[in-house]
Amino acid sequence: MSIAKHGASIWRSEIVLALLATLVAFAVNAWAGFPQLTNAHGDNDNLLRLVEVRDFLAGQGWFDLHQYRMGLEGGFVMHWSRLVDAPIAAIILAATALTGSMALAENVAQVLWPALLFCLAVFFITRAARNFAGEAAVLPAVVVGAAALHFIGIFSPGALDHHNVQLTLTIASLSLLLEATMRGPAALFSGVCAALMLAVGMETAPYVATIGACVALLFAFDADGERRIARDFGVGFAGASALVFVTTVPVSAWSQAQCDAFSTVQFVVAVLAGTGLAAIASIEAVGRTRRLVSLGILALALGTVVMVLFPQCLAAPYANLDPRLKELWLDHVDEAQSLFSLVAQDPARVAARYVTPAVALVLMALRLGRGGWRRQDSLVGALLAVAFVVSAWQVRGSTFSVALAVIPLSAWIASWRQRAETSHSSSVALRMAAVWLVSVNAVWTGAAAAAAVAFEADKTAANDSGADMACQRQASFAALGGVPDTTVLAISNLGSPILAYSGHRVFAGPYHRNIAGDLLALDTFLGSSTAARTVVATHHVGLVAVCRGNAESELLAAKAPQGFLGGLMRGNVPEWLEPVTPISGGSLELYRVRLDR
Repeated sequence: MSIAKHGASIWRSEIVLALLATLVAFAVNAWAGFPQLTNAHGDNDNLLRLVEVRDFLAGQGWFDLHQYRMGLEGGFVMHWSRLVDAPIAAIILAATALTGSMALAENVAQVLWPALLFCLAVFFITRAARNFAGEAAVLPAVVVGAAALHFIGIFSPGALDHHNVQLTLTIASLSLLLEATMRGPAALFSGVCAALMLAVGMETAPYVATIGACVALLFAFDADGERRIARDFGVGFAGASALVFVTTVPVSAWSQAQCDAFSTVQFVVAVLAGTGLAAIASIEAVGRTRRLVSLGILALALGTVVMVLFPQCLAAPYANLDPRLKELWLDHVDEAQSLFSLVAQDPARVAARYVTPAVALVLMALRLGRGGWRRQDSLVGALLAVAFVVSAWQVRGSTFSVALAVIPLSAWIASWRQRAETSHSSSVALRMAAVWLVSVNAVWTGAAAAAAVAFEADKTAANDSGADMACQRQASFAALGGVPDTTVLAISNLGSPILAYSGHRVFAGPYHRNIAGDLLALDTFLGSSTAARTVVATHHVGLVAVCRGNAESELLAAKAPQGFLGGLMRGNVPEWLEPVTPISGGSLELYRVRLDR
C-alpha cells in the first residue's frame, strides 16, 4: 500500500471513530430527552446566541451586531462574531426548508451544531494523539477524549455559545502542527485555525500567542526542519486574519480599536506577526543567532505597536468595569472564579476540572526529566501549561486544559496497554486499569458530583418538589407570552431567557458592554420603591419580573434588604404594581405596571 493510500485509510478510520463517539454522545442525550432544549441551566450566552441568530435571519445586517432588545433604549453593540452565527443560521434555514417549521429547525440546529463540533474535536484529538504517541494512543484518545468533551458540557445540545468553536479550532491548530512535518499544507491550515480562534473571541489570545511562539522558537532552533512550517503558518495566520477583518468589520469601523473583539488591533498585530514570521523563515542562509535576533526584533516591534497604538488593550479585560457590577455580578460568575476561590468554596469542582490536567502536566514534566524531548512535546506541553495557568486564573480555561490533557494521558494509557500485552502479570493489568480510571475525566466528574450531592443534601431535598426555583426552564416564562410586548425590569440573569422565550425587551443582561442597562436595573432594584416608580415611568416599563430563588435575586436582596427588590421578595408589593402571576415564590413572578393608581 502506498503512503498516500495508507494515510487516507488512517484518516477514514479516525473519522469513523469520531462519528461513532458522536453517535454515542447523541444517544445519551436522546435517551435523556434533550433536556437542555427546554432548560438552559442558567447559560445566558447560549440563549442570547439563539436570539442573535434569529435577529440575523429576520434581516438584521451582517455588520450590525446591536442587541436592540437589551440595554437602554437603542440597545448596545455585542462583541460576538458573525462567523459563529452564520453556520447556525444556515442549519436553521436548511432545516426549515425540509420541515416547514422554524421552531423545529431551531431545535435541529441546537442539537446538530454542537454535535458537529464534538465530532470534529474528537477527530482532531485523535489525530493529535496519534502524531504524539503513535497508533496505540488512538483508542484511548477516542474514549478519554469523547468522555472529557461530553462532561465539560460545552458540546451539549443547545450549546450555541462560541466556546466549543474556540476549543475545536485550538485542538485543530495543534493537531495540524503536530503533523506539519509530514503533510505540506498542514502548517498553513494551522495558521488559518489560529486566526479564526482570534476572530471568534479574544479568550483564545493566550493560546494563539503560545502556538505562534512555539512555531517561531522551533524554527529558530531547527531551521532545516521547521523553516517551511514557520513560513506556511505565518502566511495562513496573516492571510486568514486579513480576510476575517475585511469580511466581518465594516469599513466605517476599520479605524476603531476594540480590545474584546476582532478589530484593527487584532488585524494589525496578526498581519505583522504572520508576515514577519513568514518573511524571516523565507530567508534561506541565516544562522541560529541571526534567526533569534530577527525573531526578537519582530517580537519587539509587536510589543511597540501594541504599547504605542493600542495601550488600552494592555489593561485587564474588566479593568474599566463599574465597581458595583464587579462586586454584584462579575465576582459571582461561576466561570470567572479562580482556582483558589474554588478550593475554598467548591472543592468538588476542583476535582472535576483540574485533576486530569494536573496529571497530564506531571507526565509532561517526567518526559522532560527523562530527556529525549521532541517537537511534539514542546507543542503539547507549552499549550497545556498555558491552558492550566489560564484555568487557575479563571475556571473557564479548564475546558481547554481538560481537553488538551487527553493527548499525554492517551500516550500514558498506550504505554501501559503495550506493557499489558507483553506481560501476563495481574499487577500490570491492575495498574493499566488504574491508569484508565485516573485518565478519564468523567470519573473525577462523577466523584465530584457525588461529593457535592452529599454535602448539599438539604438543598437537594428542598428542590425535590420540581419547582423551577432559579427560573431556568422555558416553561417558567410561558406567562410572558400572554402579555403584549413591552419593556421588562428584571435581574441580569433573566435577561437572555426573556429575550429568547418572548418578544419583550429588558435592560439587564450579564454582558460587560451593557454597562448602562445593567447599572439601571441594579440601581433600581437596590433603591427605594419610590425611586423605582420614577425609573419605570421614565423608561416606559410595562412589567416587573421577579425570581426569588435565583442566586442574583438573593444577593441583591441581601445587599439592600429595604430596597425595591428586597421588598418584593418579602411580599411588599407597591400599589402601582399589579400581580399577573401567583405570588408563590416557586417560579417567575410577573407584575404589571399601573401608574394610573
